[in-house]
Amino acid sequence: MPARFVYWINVSVDGFVEARPGEHSGLDGPDWMRIDEPLHREFNARAAAMTLSVEGRVVRDMMDPFWPDARTDESMPAYLREYGEIWTAQPKILVSRTRTTADHGTRIIGGDGDAIGALARIRAESEGDIGVGGPNVATQLLDAGLLDELLLFTHPAVLGGGRPLFDPPTSGTRPPLLLDLLEQQRWDNGVTLHRYQVLR
Repeated sequence: MPARFVYWINVSVDGFVEARPGEHSGLDGPDWMRIDEPLHREFNARAAAMTLSVEGRVVRDMMDPFWPDARTDESMPAYLREYGEIWTAQPKILVSRTRTTADHGTRIIGGDGDAIGALARIRAESEGDIGVGGPNVATQLLDAGLLDELLLFTHPAVLGGGRPLFDPPTSGTRPPLLLDLLEQQRWDNGVTLHRYQVLR
């Protein structure tokens, strides 16, 4: 059975993943997100269960070197150091036309312009869940018919605009995306999780 591409991301109630470009650069994230210890421990468990992660350059620049450095930063709580260990040790795919080197078990694809073809082959040859970070790569996988699940952590905030969950299609229109609810959870901070299967 081939692996599954799972797009997991924090999102507002009205479907935006950021209000302004670059707002995710700090540890705490933007002020509309409610990421506390119980929620982050859920992130840790979900990340540890992935067999591989796929990131675009923007997401990669946000994660590295922050999380590798966090592993040994005694000023950080244990659950953040743990996430640093998980992220650093996990095999990763970086989708980039410009990057030629990356550390921490990272393979770079996309330099030849066929990132989606390479990701299709990786999906066919792998097992388990492959985490997808960022709307750019997720949108390309969606439009290629390769996205299998959405793992949405919805924060109780209405942004009114910003970067949507998916980018617009590069040409024409995209048909409605039909989903099947597989799982849901709620935390005391008001964040909810909805895991959906993408119906073909």
